[in-house]
Amino acid sequence: MVKVLNHALIKHKLSIMREEKTSNYIFKQNLDEIAMLMAYEVTKDYPLKEKEIETPICKTTGYELDKDIILVPILRAGVGLVDGFRRIIPTAKVGHIGMYRDEETLIPHEYYAKFPKGLESAKVIVLDPMLATGGSADMAIQNIKDRGAKDIELVCLVGAPEGVKYIEEHHPDVKLTLAALDEKLNDKGYIVPGLGDAGDRLFGTN
Repeated sequence: MVKVLNHALIKHKLSIMREEKTSNYIFKQNLDEIAMLMAYEVTKDYPLKEKEIETPICKTTGYELDKDIILVPILRAGVGLVDGFRRIIPTAKVGHIGMYRDEETLIPHEYYAKFPKGLESAKVIVLDPMLATGGSADMAIQNIKDRGAKDIELVCLVGAPEGVKYIEEHHPDVKLTLAALDEKLNDKGYIVPGLGDAGDRLFGTN
């Protein structure tokens, strides 16, 4: 199931990120802000449990999240979404999974994986700015499932129809949230219109 967020501020800030002339600093600033907006949208229907609290006036019933949240950015560009999410969910734990894509075959390869304890009982949010072919996200999700995770959501900034279809076919149990669904992939596997290589633009390595 894919959800594309229809939010005026997200559209505005994403347009700034898409522009070729946008600096690394402004790119990162807008990515942080979009991540915060996406975190708000993604978590608004998460299950809660009741807890008794005491206000300055009296005792009452309050609420807290029913599950721990673990953020798993796909290295390296996924790291760019973590700060915004943690500003909204400061108690979230963070795992990391490193993937790179062979530029000739477009096949993803894993080179690093480290996760907090409790994957099997947590809400796991996989973060990656770009969902292109879907290969890297597929491998990351499967790796997390193999370690016991059962409740997984994939959050991406920009997705291509090809990648969305791939994830829906291979992981129908994983909810997918996008800030934008773009037109297609080009012959090099880049999203069109996209925003270029998110990692390079984020870290200034382009």
